[in-house]
Amino acid sequence: MAKRLNFDEGVKLFKECSLDVLQKMAQEVRFEKHPEKKVTFVLDTNPNYTNICNADCKFCAFYRKPSAKDAYSKNLEEVMKHFENASNAGLTTVMMQGGLNDDLPLSYYVELIQEARKRYPHVHPHCFTAPELWNVARVSNCSINDVLQALWDAGQRTIPGGGAEIISERVRLIVSPKKMEPHAWIDLHKKAHQIGFRTTATMMYGHVEEPEDIVEHLQTLRDAQDIIPGFTAFIPWSYKRDRTVLRRTVHNWAGKEAYFKILAFSRIYLDNFDHVQASWFGEGKETGMKALHYGADDFGGINMEENVHRATGFVNRTDHNGIIQMIRQAGFEPIQRNPLYEILRTYEGVEQVEVPDAQKVNEQDRLAILG
Repeated sequence: MAKRLNFDEGVKLFKECSLDVLQKMAQEVRFEKHPEKKVTFVLDTNPNYTNICNADCKFCAFYRKPSAKDAYSKNLEEVMKHFENASNAGLTTVMMQGGLNDDLPLSYYVELIQEARKRYPHVHPHCFTAPELWNVARVSNCSINDVLQALWDAGQRTIPGGGAEIISERVRLIVSPKKMEPHAWIDLHKKAHQIGFRTTATMMYGHVEEPEDIVEHLQTLRDAQDIIPGFTAFIPWSYKRDRTVLRRTVHNWAGKEAYFKILAFSRIYLDNFDHVQASWFGEGKETGMKALHYGADDFGGINMEENVHRATGFVNRTDHNGIIQMIRQAGFEPIQRNPLYEILRTYEGVEQVEVPDAQKVNEQDRLAILG
């Protein structure tokens, strides 16, 4: 492997290197880590338990104030219905997330995990981002460690990486000043790793950040992974501006080439991360497939239900056969995994799988799978 880049070298590379050269460098790292032309994916869904949130993030179109007519918080049985739907659809993972709701104490979250593990032991609960858990600790007047340990004892083993945005205090104060505190996102993930959780790391770019902020974000992740390993994958996605407050002051620069550049650079810089994920869902199907040639070795999930991007008007859909088809169309062999990156199924010699009706997309969506 090439010499590790320091911060200044990273900034210089990001600013000055051509996309073609970054692509070549990223692919070399990708195939050094994963020599075979295989791409993993997960069968998942991403429902929400509440849209009430106190953070007022300027980039978010999903959240609601408690007094809003369409504000909601779901009870235990309503949340379990999402797990039942996932089970009926043949999915293996539920990535449950929500807003920062001051009316929901720790016991609410613990009961959700306990019941999900009891009723649907074959469905992995990949739930609750760092900002949610930080807010739970604040509301319940307990420590972050108390929250994490309670969820671990209830049966949770992985935590999604949402809420990181750009780990730069300059950026945080502009786009989400009320969300958490300085360094709180990375500190929570470190504590989770100490307990035994495996987590993902994300980055939402394309708003007010500069190249230095991007490299600071990746440097923070890399340093944490050096000290307390526990991140399974890095997942970047672009800011979706429609219907958000931030759109009034930011003109989104994050087109396809920006995405490929971020993806390739992160694969080079994050030398201690095993996986980098390309997103057909967050960036579009054609872009997602092409992104597999910029250092990514994972293709995310099918996201049977998703509401945060949908709130901005950005919608993509697929099913089990659709994601297999996209990976193959991109020139790779699909491999099904779980959130721990344990292999569940290979598809050599399998042209199509039987998809439960509860998972299938409609014909219009199916025709758009490669568009």
